[in-house]
Amino acid sequence: MFERQKATLKMKEIDANELISGVINTFALKVERYNGKITSNLEAADPVIFADEMHLTNVIFNLMDNAVKYKKAEEDLELKVKTWNESGKLMISIQDNGIGIKKENLKKIFEKFYRVHTGNLHDVKGFGLGLAYVRKIILDHKGTIRAESDLNVGTKFIIALPLLKNN
Repeated sequence: MFERQKATLKMKEIDANELISGVINTFALKVERYNGKITSNLEAADPVIFADEMHLTNVIFNLMDNAVKYKKAEEDLELKVKTWNESGKLMISIQDNGIGIKKENLKKIFEKFYRVHTGNLHDVKGFGLGLAYVRKIILDHKGTIRAESDLNVGTKFIIALPLLKNN
């Protein structure tokens, strides 16, 4: 099912700032439960992309959900979400102050079923498909995704998607 999914994208014109805003509003309650906070800077002057609304919503939700899952026990979660334009693209970044990822694990996190060993964090459930799905959807949208991370400092995901007018 995972492999065959490309054909099911329902592409349409979408304002990414609005879509992300909606996800942030939905997610705010979950973050507040952990005494966390989300700040957003949706500053892309041209936020219009050609995308599948449901799958892109899932991607943003998934990345925010990981930030909650991998937060530091002793620190309140801080989630920063940004959009901006860069050379004909819409850029999205989702940054947290969580446990971070070791450099040697960073390049593997988008692989199917790969899960970083987080020591004694047995409360984090999942199949290790989250980031593989995220990457697949972004690639199906002709975009790119990368992660920057420092252990014990946090992780930042950066997505680039083609703008509608450049499609």
